[in-house]
Amino acid sequence: MSSNPPDLRPDLARARLSESRRPGQPTIGMVSLGCPKALVDSERILTRLRAEGYGISPDYAGADAVIVNTCGFLDSAKAESLEAIGEALKENGKVLVTGCLGAEPDYITGVHPKVLAVTGPHQYEQVLDAVHAAVPPDPDPFIDLMPASGVTLTPRHYSYLKISEGCNHKCRFCIIPDMRGRLTSRPVHAVLREAEKLVEAGVRELLVISQDSSAYGVDRRHDSHPWKGREVRSHITDLARELGGLGAWVRLHYIYPYPHVRDLIPLMAEGLVLPYLDIPFQHAHPDTLKRMARPAASARTLDEIAAWRAACPDLALRSTFIVGFPGETEAEFQTLLDWLEEAQLDRVGCFKYENVAGARSAALPDHVAEEVKQARWERFMETAQRISEARLAARVGRRMEVIVDLVEEDAATCRTKADAPEIDGNLFIDEGHEGLEAGQIVTVEVDEAGEYDLWGRLVGA
Repeated sequence: MSSNPPDLRPDLARARLSESRRPGQPTIGMVSLGCPKALVDSERILTRLRAEGYGISPDYAGADAVIVNTCGFLDSAKAESLEAIGEALKENGKVLVTGCLGAEPDYITGVHPKVLAVTGPHQYEQVLDAVHAAVPPDPDPFIDLMPASGVTLTPRHYSYLKISEGCNHKCRFCIIPDMRGRLTSRPVHAVLREAEKLVEAGVRELLVISQDSSAYGVDRRHDSHPWKGREVRSHITDLARELGGLGAWVRLHYIYPYPHVRDLIPLMAEGLVLPYLDIPFQHAHPDTLKRMARPAASARTLDEIAAWRAACPDLALRSTFIVGFPGETEAEFQTLLDWLEEAQLDRVGCFKYENVAGARSAALPDHVAEEVKQARWERFMETAQRISEARLAARVGRRMEVIVDLVEEDAATCRTKADAPEIDGNLFIDEGHEGLEAGQIVTVEVDEAGEYDLWGRLVGA
């Protein structure tokens, strides 16, 4: 039932709207590629357009124009973005391009000269101007009312909460800082106000995202703002504590293992925040990490992981890694496998290194042959799969809370607290699930485990 491990990039998102189009209403379609941060950008664009009276079409045929929000992180992602633009041009004809690949307009127009406009990442005003030029607005103030919760591209019961833009890291394989700029954090009271509105609108799970969530507020010098009669700092620990009081699941993504991350663990042990950390370790050998321009303290990281798990035994750890980075030797790769065996991470994704235009790693010597990358990727995933299977098998017989994502005739698809949507595993209930609804949080007893997924029986709502 599951395609895990996934490629970590949601391929496509379309607005989930059931509203009908009023006569004469201009309508826009959206194709959103890339990471959840780009998905939030798509939601903001559609929310602004909806407030101006535009209808949102779930397909090409019903749209007067289509926006393609692109990804440009890897060359394979660029190729997929170009393919999506071509499909939109073929199916609709009027296409506007935005997102990370939009930072390279000549690259896009060189392949697709018929696109109407190209804008870069989080350039909301420029996107709106381009839409106005292509499809003039025609609002009806008596009909076109903006829903209180805005337009969302996720199911109603969970939502991404973006807390900052950009990144201050200088990893040699990454061009995100060039595309999205340096870290720019939102004020803490603005984040909390958005989160509160989402929960009031029915969201049961908040997924906190940014390029580096643990650095949240550094650029603001962790300034304080009034919230609910008290001062709250723009700091990931303060933010997590306040979010935990809103009554929804709170899941933290893209956390770097800075020393202050240990302050989040007690919040997880108390149940304020889900016991889940998404940490992009990328590698384990210190020489490889230095070539990547990443922190090179893998031994201390193992000590940190042990301390986190001692304080919060239910903690689930997910991470991503790169194999075949320039200069990676067989010994360095074996160190990574040995580290993975010792770390026993719950959820793992792995990329084969790709050259990216503009990334400093392309100029490094000793690039690894493609067949070696493939072989190492397969060995890595075999190890990760074995670890995942063993850790899931240890859950059989346990009772746990799960959130229902989808109810179909043959089963209900759910997630445990250890599973983020789209990128992690699922728990399936295939008996007595008929009365469940998406967004419910229910108690199950796990009775079967696979390589990445669980099966269980319902024991309480």
